[in-house]
Parts: sequence; C-alpha cells; structure tokens
Amino acid sequence: MTKTTAQLRKLLDGPEMLLAPFVYDGLQAKIAERSGFEAVYMTGFGTAAARGFPDLGLLTMTEMVQNVRAISHAVNLPVICDADTGYGNAVNVWRTVREYEDAGAAALHIEDQVFPKRCGFLVGKQVIAMEEMVPKVRAACDARRDPNFVIIARTDALAVNGWEDVARRARAYRAAGADLIFVDGIRTLDDLKRYATELGDLPLLYNGSLLPVADLARYGFKLTIHTGTMMAAFVAIRDAMRQLKETGVLDVPITGHLFRELIETLGVPEMEALSKKYIS
Repeated sequence: MTKTTAQLRKLLDGPEMLLAPFVYDGLQAKIAERSGFEAVYMTGFGTAAARGFPDLGLLTMTEMVQNVRAISHAVNLPVICDADTGYGNAVNVWRTVREYEDAGAAALHIEDQVFPKRCGFLVGKQVIAMEEMVPKVRAACDARRDPNFVIIARTDALAVNGWEDVARRARAYRAAGADLIFVDGIRTLDDLKRYATELGDLPLLYNGSLLPVADLARYGFKLTIHTGTMMAAFVAIRDAMRQLKETGVLDVPITGHLFRELIETLGVPEMEALSKKYIS
C-alpha cells in the first residue's frame, strides 16, 4: 500500500469533484503540486508527444511505465495514469497493472480500443467487443496488490457505435469491478449532459474542458482530467520559439524572480539542505 493510493480514494469518496491537470513530465507535475492541485493525470498523448510521437499506440508499456515512475517520484500527489489498451489481452493487462502500481501510480485507465489505439479525439477509432474488454477489466482489478489502487475503465465506443452501446459497455465494465467509468470523446455540451444524466448513477470521469470547472462540478463527475494545461504549454513553447527565431529576444527573463521560482519548484533548497546535513 502507498500513501497516494489512500489519498486518491479519500478524494474520490469526498463530496467534491476532483480536478487533475494533464502532465507529461516531472517539472509539470511539480508545478501542479506547487499550484495546489491534489492529483495529476499522466497523459498518454503528452507522454508520446514528449518523445516526438503522435498518440497512435506507438509507445510501449515499458516507456509508459518509465514516465509513471518519473512523475510519481517527482511529487507527493496521486498520479492517475493512461495505460492505453493495457498492451495486449487480459493477461497483459494483469502485468500492466502490476508494473504501474510498482512504479508509483495511484490509478490507471485501460480502454476498449483495438490495438494500435488512437487518441480519443481522432477519427478512425475502432473498439473491441465488449465481451473481450470485460475480462481485461476483471484482470486489472485482480492484479492490484493495494486495494486502494483505482481501476478506471474507458470506452471509446461513442464515436464508433453511439450512446446505446456506450451505456451497455459502461454498465458491464462497472459490473466487472471498475472503480470509475470513463467515456472518452465527449465533444459537445449535449453529449456532456447526456453522459451525466444517462450514466449518472455510475462513478464517472470526464476528460475535457467544455465548461469552466465550477460548472462541470455540478454534473456530478467524480473526476475531471483537464486537457487545457497541455495545450497551454504547447502554445507557450511554440510562441517562445517563434519569437526567439524571428526577433532574437524573448520577453521572459532568464534571471530574477522567475528563475528563483523555477529552482525552488525543482527542489534546489531541499537538496542543498541535504548536502549540508551529510557532506561537510
């Protein structure tokens, strides 16, 4: 058992919606922690992007687990993780859960797409049969050593088969033991409202930013993972690169209070204190 899994269970059992921003490295996770977030979400899209790949199922379980470990070791927050399709059949899922748990994750989600998967908001997705996904959910639940470790079952059937199949799958995955249900690909406010009403008796995860957080909280979601931070980071870095290339200067100073904030976020004072304690 780990402290963060118990933390996450307590947060999810509370009366308020938990908000976890997308992060794909340790620095982003530390910034989130310093900003007051109570959990972070390790995005598969971002993990792939940080390695220069699109989110098309190109990363291996080993690469994903490496990032789980890096992020979970960087912060004292629960890390909720993308585990794609579980990287194979139900037995592969069983091992995936063990590897993620050992790396420090507090939760993971597996999805019912075919392999190789696609980002949930891309066209051209395909899903496996519900009867093939249910054993994967059961294997994920059986594999965890820590009973507080949260298993999230994601369905991508909305864009493929529509709401009737989504509802059927969501209830089957919950019955198989999933702690949270995650319907991905919610693109419109009408879909958001339908998600919250038709499946409102289930513990739900929402992925997106269609509404302000305060408004989303009224829909009864247990957890929202927020894509906006990843896009904001992309825009900021893109614009800085363009400005440097075009003008030769940047508006952001590399010294002064921002640099001090950066080194404090990275834990330089703590490391210096350890150095004084152990090295004369």
